[in-house]
Amino acid sequence: MVPDVTPEGERGAPGAGQARSAPAARRALAAVWRSRTLRVIVRRLLLAVPLLFVVSALSFVLVSLTPGNAAQVLLGNSATPQAIAQVKRQLGLNLPLYEQYWHWLTGAVHGNLGLSLVSEQSVAASVTGTRMWVTLSLIGGALLVTAVVGIGLGMLSAIRGGVLGRTMDALSLVGYAVPSFWAGAVLIALFAVKLRWFPAVGYVAFSQSPGQWLRSLVLPVVALSLASVAMVARYTREAMLDVLSSEYVRMLWANGIPARSIYFRHALKNAAARIITVLGIIVVGLLTGTILVESVFALPGLGGLAVLATNQHDLPTIQGVVVLFTIVVIVVNLAVDLAYSLLDPRVTSS
Repeated sequence: MVPDVTPEGERGAPGAGQARSAPAARRALAAVWRSRTLRVIVRRLLLAVPLLFVVSALSFVLVSLTPGNAAQVLLGNSATPQAIAQVKRQLGLNLPLYEQYWHWLTGAVHGNLGLSLVSEQSVAASVTGTRMWVTLSLIGGALLVTAVVGIGLGMLSAIRGGVLGRTMDALSLVGYAVPSFWAGAVLIALFAVKLRWFPAVGYVAFSQSPGQWLRSLVLPVVALSLASVAMVARYTREAMLDVLSSEYVRMLWANGIPARSIYFRHALKNAAARIITVLGIIVVGLLTGTILVESVFALPGLGGLAVLATNQHDLPTIQGVVVLFTIVVIVVNLAVDLAYSLLDPRVTSS
């Protein structure tokens, strides 16, 4: 009998082929995900162009239909019709509405959002300056609180159930029904006026004092995120209950998988798609909610600028705020689509 003299290294240990194919499989999946991600980004960017056009046109028309005009605001109620007509000619307000919009649109395409009709300052500088960072800080803080507290409460309610689950449902309904401006007034009366823990109004830039910056945002963030936390908690609880009652999770329990791994690694991951969808919708609500919250807490953000520009019929400034808010919505929708693709590569975003 001829002995087997095949070298051990060439003989190949069991499973070596699978081990060598694993990196190749991962590279193939990564390539597929990158190609899908690129398609999602390109598709969303192409859809953003008509969306920006439609939203800007609608806002232009709606604001122009409100009573009054910028010339009247500049000259006051005692101005003569001749003086108002002269200022309207100087501002171009005597032109047909479609010509006004076309002039604004041609400038916006080249990155020029025009000048404020009232302050004569650059709209782009006003929108993308300090006010933008105030609003983004408020929205970012509210979104962080919403995600952490809402998901945490929803998971706790789904896992514990019973009285805690019913209590969470009731609190979710109450929190969702409370208007943000009313919640802001209550928070000011309790934590600013009575307890003196936080400032009632105003904003401190992060560059001046990080601590004071954080204190000035606590109450506005809580007021803005109250309804959002309730919504996320409710949706998280429902999504977790659906996953925990599935056959897949029952098999995990039967195989002795630790509870922490089942809850966080398996159940939460499978419920994440629904939670991310809700968070994407909530961001749009936070954008509109900032207008009221910034007014209550006297924050110098884009919401306050939009209110002021609307009262003054300052169309270029309103258009600048609308364009920036629309861009934020587009970016959020793109992030949601990418998160879907990352969580489940089998999902093809439409």
